[in-house]
Amino acid sequence: MKMSIGQTIEIIYLDKAGKITQRKIEVLGIRNGRIRATCLNTGAPRVFLASSILSWQPVAEKRYA
Repeated sequence: MKMSIGQTIEIIYLDKAGKITQRKIEVLGIRNGRIRATCLNTGAPRVFLASSILSWQPVAEKRYA
């Protein structure tokens, strides 16, 4: 599976302080091992190091009948 721009994903991330967090993000850009994204938990723009993402999966889109 490949992460792509515009995709909403859920990540498990290890931050600089060694804290593990789980969050949903919308990917805005990917370059040089960095992922620019909007954190959907806080609404804030963030940059994540790809090497610090422990796990990720696409978020299933909600479909309405």
